[in-house]
Amino acid sequence: MDTTSIDHRVEQLHRVATHKAMLRLIPLMCAIYFMSFLDRTNVALAKIQLAADVGISAAAYGFGSGIFFLGYALLEVPSNLAAHRVGPRRWIARIAVTWGILSTAMMFVQGTSSFYVLRVLLGIAEAGLFPALMYMVTLWFAPHDRPVVVGWIYIAPALALMLGSPLGGALMQLDGFGGLHGWQWMFMIEGIPSVIVGIVLFFAMPERPRDARWLSAAERDVLETHAVIDVHGSAEYSSANWIAALKRPTTVLIGLIYFLNQVAFVGLYFFAPAIVHQMHVDSPLVIGFLAASVGLGFLLGVLILPRIHRRVNSDCVFLGVLTAGLVVGACVYLAVTTPAARICLLTVTAFFGGGVLPSYWAIAMKRLQGIQAAAGLAFINTIGLIGGFVGPYLFGMAETSSGRSDAGFTVILVAAVLGLALVPLLARAIRGEDRVESSHEPAAQMKS
Repeated sequence: MDTTSIDHRVEQLHRVATHKAMLRLIPLMCAIYFMSFLDRTNVALAKIQLAADVGISAAAYGFGSGIFFLGYALLEVPSNLAAHRVGPRRWIARIAVTWGILSTAMMFVQGTSSFYVLRVLLGIAEAGLFPALMYMVTLWFAPHDRPVVVGWIYIAPALALMLGSPLGGALMQLDGFGGLHGWQWMFMIEGIPSVIVGIVLFFAMPERPRDARWLSAAERDVLETHAVIDVHGSAEYSSANWIAALKRPTTVLIGLIYFLNQVAFVGLYFFAPAIVHQMHVDSPLVIGFLAASVGLGFLLGVLILPRIHRRVNSDCVFLGVLTAGLVVGACVYLAVTTPAARICLLTVTAFFGGGVLPSYWAIAMKRLQGIQAAAGLAFINTIGLIGGFVGPYLFGMAETSSGRSDAGFTVILVAAVLGLALVPLLARAIRGEDRVESSHEPAAQMKS
């Protein structure tokens, strides 16, 4: 049998194994990420009622919404290194159970102080979840499959924004039932399922291909071989070198661009219900449905854009186009005043602001493997999480100073312009790292 025929059989086996892995793993990953996003963002629907019932102002709400990300960021890298040590399955399950308990405890908020404390604790509990999921992607899937896999995972938060807003709005209608406020029912009913999902995931998700009983031995081997070899031909890295991942210019620049994206996008989805409310919409249920336009744009973005990215040769050109789209969407929103047009532009802005997210991770994962992936991906997410704090805080300040929630679109515009300016620097850093890798390969081949 010739080499071409063998390569074709191996590639066919890898496609079959990858399809099996996607069918088994992506639903579990989506379920856990859906619940995490639902539990971290449902506070947006409670903003108006928290102000009325326990006296939390717009500025305090913005700070409390964002402070979740500070708690998250503080433990992001240590948490993902723990996931590398004990295994992502155990660690993700632990995260889900603890954050589900704390999310339910949000129903006991009594004022600004307890609001801040519980948001910080919720962030600490959830620390490491997303990079642990990304780390699992590097263990299971080849680099060229990762944009699509990450895109599928991002469907979960998109659905959480799209379905969570109407669901939360409906639960808010329980106001007064059983002596509880509507927001208390929402936090309780949406928090408990996270604990259940975490327990199910612990028993249902294998750590890596070699642990999957539903794969044949050949399928396990071909998945691991394709996953651990990156585009530069490097296999695993020593744990002593994980700090090197944090010093790479590409890691830092992707983190900074992601930070600016999160300033814009996180601020948008935390303030979308308030923006809709200022369009003279008073019903929590209707607000929930209209605010779901952000989730719809996010969903369309993660379904469409990763598949386009897969066919584009230049990662940074693609990244630049999407960031420019976010700039244009923010400019048009600020230029129009019609409520219907602005609802549509919420969708457009979320399409670019959320749809670009899988591309960040696909670009990062091309350059990080093993322990460096665990540390580097967590580091990028840490920088982004700080943006998740800054965004709602700036949106809250903009609303306080102007009296309008949609003033936050100026924050989106500035953040997107700065992000666009960093894309050429990322392209230069990638070219520089590729030249260094290319110069090392001949030397390595001579030694061997």
